[in-house]
Amino acid sequence: METLNSIECFVRAAEAGSFSEAARRLGLTPAAVGKNVAKLEAQAGVRLFHRSTRSLALTEAGQRFLAEVSGGLGTIQAAIANLSNADGEPSGTLRVSMGNAFGMTYIVPLLERFLQRYPHISPDWHFDNRTVDLISENFDAAIGGGFDIPPGVVARELGPAHRVLVASTRYLEQRAAIVMPSELSECDGILVRSPQTGRVRPWTLRNRAGQQVSIDLRQHITMSDPDAVCRIAEMGLGIALTSLPHALPYLEKGTLVRVLPDWYVDAGMLALYFPAQNLMPAKTRAFVDFVVTHFREAKLAQRFSAIEA
Repeated sequence: METLNSIECFVRAAEAGSFSEAARRLGLTPAAVGKNVAKLEAQAGVRLFHRSTRSLALTEAGQRFLAEVSGGLGTIQAAIANLSNADGEPSGTLRVSMGNAFGMTYIVPLLERFLQRYPHISPDWHFDNRTVDLISENFDAAIGGGFDIPPGVVARELGPAHRVLVASTRYLEQRAAIVMPSELSECDGILVRSPQTGRVRPWTLRNRAGQQVSIDLRQHITMSDPDAVCRIAEMGLGIALTSLPHALPYLEKGTLVRVLPDWYVDAGMLALYFPAQNLMPAKTRAFVDFVVTHFREAKLAQRFSAIEA
């Protein structure tokens, strides 16, 4: 087991390009990561990294070893985790990444029931609006939408990733009725900045008839959090473009209404995704199946659809 820990430290350090970043991802100290890698080098009798005060680079032997072990590391870890399940029940630390508001609204309320069913699983959930690298950042699963699923990752669809235009009735009452997308150019936009690029992505509206048109909102306010744009729209400060799961609580309590309700942005799918493995850890399978079943029973896919909503 000590050798396996050393191999994992080596793989994460190679992926991250530094001991300190690998330590952050593994929940260790940089010194512990460096010590484990040094043990592996001593055991193998070769240097795996060229080290300097400013950089960490793989040696030729390190590159070869990384190519040979990185693919099988997850399978071995999953087999060990399943072997050590408490009384045959899924167990272990479950690292999951999800968006702030989405996680608090739709996933956290499931926690008590999930732990009642799987008491030996210890949730370690991270709330962040960015798209994470599951493998290099050592996550068991993540929830998100509106991006392409990378190689080596499997996704279970939870619903559509539709975005809609919303505003308060107070804001809309102050201007002429908006009946065409071209009229948005006269309105104050409250937009979400991409956590990946830091920019506002240009989106295209579409309707049931298949027509498409670019969104031409005046960029008045920009935020990095989708729930923030909904709260600002509640204040009557403009029209927000946000994902329907974030807008839904505000629409249901009536503090926001849809603008141009026949039009929406199709950003793909909202999914629960996890590393592709021949042997999935029992804790990950339990979480995936639990969440997918809940979304199906609660008909959240229909509620997240801009066409059906």
